[in-house]
Amino acid sequence: QVQLVESGGGLVQSGGSLRLSCAASGRTISNAAMGWFRQAPGEERDFVAAISWTGSNTDYADAVKGRFTISRDNAKNTVYLQMNNLKPEDTAVYYCAAHPWGTVAQIVVGTGLSWGKGTLVTVSS
Repeated sequence: QVQLVESGGGLVQSGGSLRLSCAASGRTISNAAMGWFRQAPGEERDFVAAISWTGSNTDYADAVKGRFTISRDNAKNTVYLQMNNLKPEDTAVYYCAAHPWGTVAQIVVGTGLSWGKGTLVTVSS
């Protein structure tokens, strides 16, 4: 089973940028659809972004389109989330997710996934 470890979270001012990383171990993610979710205090965990095995197909939540970019480096077994023009409403714990042999659509649905433990992103106004 794949283990996922997120990093790169922190405190940033509104309008700033952060890049999150998700390092996988235990198995290759080169044949896994990957994604990012986030959970704000008192809220449910929501889909943020997803990417296919090869990186050729991506999907984003409407709230982050045009500001966030998901990418992957299969040689490094790592997935990234570049977050630009951050807003206070982006404050949340961000989780990495994997679906071996899965699709972007399966990531979006959010079931049957392997999860990391999350990294906190705080955006101050």
